Amino acid sequence: MPSLGLPFSIATIDPQNIEYILKTNFTNYVKGPHFGYATEHLLGHGIFNADGEQWRWQRKVASHIFNVKNFRDQFTDVFVSKIDTMCESIFDKSIEEDLPIDFHDAMFRFTLDSFILLGFGVDLKALTTQGEVPFAVSFDKSQQYSFDRFTNPFIGITNTFRSIFRPWEKSIQQHVQTIDDFASNVINQRREELARGEMPTDLLSRFMGAKNENGKDLSKTELRDIVLNFIIAGRDTTAQALSWTFYNLALHPRVEEKLLREINEKIGNEKEHDAQQLYEIVKTMTYAHAVFHETLRLYPSVPENQKYALEDDIWPDGTPVCKGDYVGWSPYAQARSTAVWGPDASCFNPERWITPEGELRRESQGQWPVFHGGPRVCLGQNLATLEALIAIAFLLKRYRLSLLPGQVITYQTSLTLPMKNGMLVRVSKRQ
Repeated sequence: MPSLGLPFSIATIDPQNIEYILKTNFTNYVKGPHFGYATEHLLGHGIFNADGEQWRWQRKVASHIFNVKNFRDQFTDVFVSKIDTMCESIFDKSIEEDLPIDFHDAMFRFTLDSFILLGFGVDLKALTTQGEVPFAVSFDKSQQYSFDRFTNPFIGITNTFRSIFRPWEKSIQQHVQTIDDFASNVINQRREELARGEMPTDLLSRFMGAKNENGKDLSKTELRDIVLNFIIAGRDTTAQALSWTFYNLALHPRVEEKLLREINEKIGNEKEHDAQQLYEIVKTMTYAHAVFHETLRLYPSVPENQKYALEDDIWPDGTPVCKGDYVGWSPYAQARSTAVWGPDASCFNPERWITPEGELRRESQGQWPVFHGGPRVCLGQNLATLEALIAIAFLLKRYRLSLLPGQVITYQTSLTLPMKNGMLVRVSKRQ
């Protein structure tokens, strides 16, 4: 429906309609001008908001990077290394000092360090930094500004008044400059290393050998946009998914106990496995996958999404769509619909993902669109799952986590689904 200053939009939670938009009639639905307007300051022309040939060449190049060998070796090694750092600098320190930790903040530091290292080849050391990390703060502020531009047609006026009455706060332009400076310095350094014959293996270095849709070498701006798009995909969504997973485990001790049994049976002593072995073991952990899938069902990392119709259309349920309409769907609302998920739709029930034969259930992309779907299905789906399950397994084996009483755990309205006030937990060693 229309809203003051915002484009006309039609919303649905019908799995048939969602699959039709994402897959069946994919070519008719693109990101559209409003998405580009809201996110251009942060995402530029990266894979998230690109369409047509600009999207296609990025997708093709990226698909060669996200392959099994990289998952098994480099990615797994990075995740395990950063988990060990997180345990020593945050969780063990919490036990020694008998102080609670903000689990949500710890997860963001873990995924930020992991993806800055995988994306730029730089160790940001967010896990061992006391206080705020400037890059992370600017990244978060820039994302929130994207959401504000989506929902507030008067954002320019709002920001003008904010700068007048709160002049000590950094402007959005200054936050974007912080991000750009970081990316520019790393790109310059990487080019010097490649010129010396060094062979870094981060995403940035791999894209430096690629060509754009016009067959030309990628500019500094194009490289910046590409890598920042993958960082927002890998850092935020996985950190939030891990936070909501442990929140639900704290509320459902039966699920936690069952999951811990599988982890102990499958992994045993995690120090005895190399990256390849750990990768293969994680793939067999059916209940862990079910817990993760159920968390993403109820707390999807992208709670709402939209596309733009290029031509008139009619959805499977008979809804007419006009050229120029925006169409939206909400995985968050869909997960709570009894018409879609049955009478226990709002309940946390990982067993819904296990078939009678004990295998992991597969749902259609329209029913469970948490990793998008169709030709634009998330390239990092397996990577995010691998990272999350390794973190879940290692943390559950090592620690007991209990929620501090009296806190309200809820989400913050954003492009993604962060916890509004974090999540304070007490940490103790498992015997």
